Amino acid sequence: MKNVPNFTTALRELISSPSISSSQESWDQGNKEIIHLLSGWFESLGFSISIQKVPNTRDKYNLLAKLGSGEGGLLLAGHSDTVPFDENRWQSDPFSIIEKDNKFFGLGTCDMKGFFAFILQVCKDLDPKKLQKPLYVLATADEETTMAGARFFSQNQEIKPDVAIIGEPTNLVPIIMHKGHMSHRISVEGQSGHSSKPSLGVNAIEIMYQIIGALLTLKENLALNYNNNAFDVSAPTLNLGAIKGGDNSNRICGHCDLDIDMRSLPGMTDDELITCLTDALKPLAEKYPGRITIDELHPSSPSFEQTQPSDLIESAEHFSGHKCCAVNYATEAPFIQELGCQTIVMGPGSIDQAHQPNEFLALSEITKTEALLVKMISKYCLKNK
Repeated sequence: MKNVPNFTTALRELISSPSISSSQESWDQGNKEIIHLLSGWFESLGFSISIQKVPNTRDKYNLLAKLGSGEGGLLLAGHSDTVPFDENRWQSDPFSIIEKDNKFFGLGTCDMKGFFAFILQVCKDLDPKKLQKPLYVLATADEETTMAGARFFSQNQEIKPDVAIIGEPTNLVPIIMHKGHMSHRISVEGQSGHSSKPSLGVNAIEIMYQIIGALLTLKENLALNYNNNAFDVSAPTLNLGAIKGGDNSNRICGHCDLDIDMRSLPGMTDDELITCLTDALKPLAEKYPGRITIDELHPSSPSFEQTQPSDLIESAEHFSGHKCCAVNYATEAPFIQELGCQTIVMGPGSIDQAHQPNEFLALSEITKTEALLVKMISKYCLKNK
């Protein structure tokens, strides 16, 4: 008898296995426990298992499970990590499933451990002998921070599926475009001194004030020159996210940092956006030589677009009953797409629940998600489709 739990039990075990990703080391956790949990279940279903340690991470791993043989096939992909949580805003234990009001509450139920519980259930009834093409399941590491797992997997090019579905929460709406994301720190090195003699110092906050003005002008120019109406926010965005400078009211500020993020449209390259940023700040860099620096905070995530016509898009729209659309946030899709496969983002639950206290997955998602996955597997993997 196959040693695979039912949906509720599988979800409960996945949620109770903490796998928080954070840039703060005190919050960051490994994902080995959840990877071995998934590998045991998929192995009992006849999948071959490959587990790889992801370089330059704090003990993080990717899992690739494969059922069947041959070329092409379908890849179902998701990330094994979650964001941190604010326990003061949760009404229950984030690592325990609570069923209430026809919802499962728990950290990762929606974003996105629940997706693996769905895959497990539909794979219980799969006969490997009927597979014409392979079915792959990928669980990655660190999607919530650096996307290191997906980057590493795409670089290795282990598999070449025909199509890939990334099960992020989209209410089962096929996502075929999203923006890219990059974040940078702009630093100003001034000269501290006593506030009573401003001429003897260089105030980093005053220079940063001018930088902010230039950035706001850049923001306006991006909105004027780049637009894609597929997005509800049709322009590239530039956000002034965090600022820190100075240490006392009676000292000239000697150093100031500003953290920004920019989200690019499909078709815009990272280099293009960086050029826009450096050109906007060039006059100030020349005015204050050696005082302004720009450093990348995290590796950037590219924008994504699945071009049409696409058999996968047509199938996803038909089976889900939803038209494809675009979103403003970033996913692992551009890295999975590097495998050479048609790629979409489509999964159960709402993005409105992602990264929120009291995250939940509605029970109403179960039947329709399992039915959709069965149809996708049948189309792209089974004989006599």
